[in-house]
Amino acid sequence: MAVDTGADERRLAQLVRGHDRWRGREVFNLLPSENAVSPKARRYLSSDLAGRYTLPGEWPVDGETVDNSYAGTRYADAIEQLGDAAARRLFRAEHATVRPLSGHIAALSALAPLLPRGSKLLAIAPEQGGYDGYAPGFIPALFGWTVRPLPADRPGNAVEEAAALEEIRRERPHAVVLGQSFFLFPYPMKAIAEELHRHDGLLFYDASHVLGLIAGGRFQDPLREGADVVFGSTHKSFPGPQGGLLFTNRSDLFAQIAPSLVWRLFDNAHWNRIAGLAQTLLELERTGPAYADATIANAKALGTALHAKGIPLKAAESGFTESHQLHIDRPALRQRHQISSGPLARRWEKQRLIADLMGRLGTAEVARLGLGVADMERMADLLVRGGPGRERVGREVLEWRRSFPALKFA
Repeated sequence: MAVDTGADERRLAQLVRGHDRWRGREVFNLLPSENAVSPKARRYLSSDLAGRYTLPGEWPVDGETVDNSYAGTRYADAIEQLGDAAARRLFRAEHATVRPLSGHIAALSALAPLLPRGSKLLAIAPEQGGYDGYAPGFIPALFGWTVRPLPADRPGNAVEEAAALEEIRRERPHAVVLGQSFFLFPYPMKAIAEELHRHDGLLFYDASHVLGLIAGGRFQDPLREGADVVFGSTHKSFPGPQGGLLFTNRSDLFAQIAPSLVWRLFDNAHWNRIAGLAQTLLELERTGPAYADATIANAKALGTALHAKGIPLKAAESGFTESHQLHIDRPALRQRHQISSGPLARRWEKQRLIADLMGRLGTAEVARLGLGVADMERMADLLVRGGPGRERVGREVLEWRRSFPALKFA
């Protein structure tokens, strides 16, 4: 018996259109974990590639070796090759792959084949802004690794060089994983890499949050500063579709990583996503430095304005940030305004200002819209009035948002 899905299909269409209108044209997005995908990259996401599959490599079939398990893949294979080449150029890397499905999978693609069971890792703990996935009970538990905290107790959860080196000397880990969810400042990477390499340890850099800034030649340059493998997600400060990538200058390590990309951690890599990612890589080859400069300058200006208007932020004594992020000082917020970061974010949402319930603000997407340093005073004013001030500023936000109809740096 046929099922009538017409009502659900109409409802689904309404929901998608509503989302596109709301998030794409009627709010300012200040989430540090999101960005706006360029129109051309979005078109590739909805291309025929969305339902296709390719598995390049050397495979034995009926006594012969073939270069793909599928026919009809000439364009998809060329798209992947183009994306890999663009990533190598952009990040000045000897090897790169755009196949990982997310930043988390990109991390697994590097860590799993390179670290044997029983390895010891140092990673920044979640309570100091680190990524929960590297904490005990998560990724390390899957592979029998021990993980110890790398201290990040400077203002804004920054890593202090002397403390990091002391911990590496004491623990002598097989690897250090740098990278944070709360990520304001660069690392003293050269010193960490030199100390770690003295006993043949590996340095991994999770650039998920700052990948777009690194693509623009800002924040820091992990490969030149000693990282063995860099990986991350492609939808935070990097303005691509959701996904991941990985790159390295070490041929010996990439030779061990490459087999994990097929029939181990994953197989199908979603070639519509890869086409959208390749487009974003090409865009950043042209616009990356200007985009990164605008994003960081906006973050600094917004931090200064919010601080002056009474929103307490972490690392004020250090200039608030060197990245796209700002971090609200949550205990001080509760003390000063009698509200926590979660209810504050919900209040902002009602006024068309989208923020993080954990107290993070990000300026990557508003930079893509074309907002500059001169606009951050007004943004701070709206955040204060629409948040602690309890004013209804949603109509003002909507009118202002409509004055930025197209993306920049795309």
